[in-house]
Amino acid sequence: MLETIKLSNVLFLDIETAPIVYKYEDLDPKLKPLWDSKFRFQTTETPEMHYKKAGIFAEFSKIICISVGFFNEETFRIKSFSGNDEKKILEDFSALLNKHFNRKDHLLCAHNGKEFDFPFMCRRLLINGLKLPKTLAISGKKPWEINHLDTMELWKFGDYKNYTSLNLLASIFNIPTPKDDIDGSDVARVYWEEKNLKRIVTYCQKDVLTVAQLLLRFMGEPLIENKNVVVA
Repeated sequence: MLETIKLSNVLFLDIETAPIVYKYEDLDPKLKPLWDSKFRFQTTETPEMHYKKAGIFAEFSKIICISVGFFNEETFRIKSFSGNDEKKILEDFSALLNKHFNRKDHLLCAHNGKEFDFPFMCRRLLINGLKLPKTLAISGKKPWEINHLDTMELWKFGDYKNYTSLNLLASIFNIPTPKDDIDGSDVARVYWEEKNLKRIVTYCQKDVLTVAQLLLRFMGEPLIENKNVVVA
């Protein structure tokens, strides 16, 4: 399959998310019992203790950055949509998809994208009252009709037992790590306490480049040189 992929038709992406409110006690009174109910069978940790994971649940968090990357002749171009206004981020990202990545031969590629990035974006689009772009509207489609690539799924080779992090794969394939400053567990703190969105955007962009580099490794192609990376 990989040998048929035209790299210029692939949009690489990564998202960063943060809880809607930073602390459990600040949750809307209507949402707090609903959060609690998700963990009602847990005996070792309280719902409040679990709130540090709120950023992975689309019902309790928001997208603060979407970074994308694509091949354009000799360069790999990276662009980010970020800010505190999630609806604006999603509108701008959707406009990009609808205008430039809307054909049947276009692909979206992310690491663990099928489990996290793609469904998370779909849920937040609907919560914000926005229509799903064509490349994300997968309801009713057969598996082979869904143009989503997932580098973690490709690495599994049919094995469903394991989660393999992007950082681990970058290490074993000698790709510069994207986690040289912060990682996903730091994002909520950096966003809410440091209010340093720029730092999160840089981290997100590094992930996008790493996903592209990883796919190149899978295809037996040379890595992108730093001089050929352009950040818009």
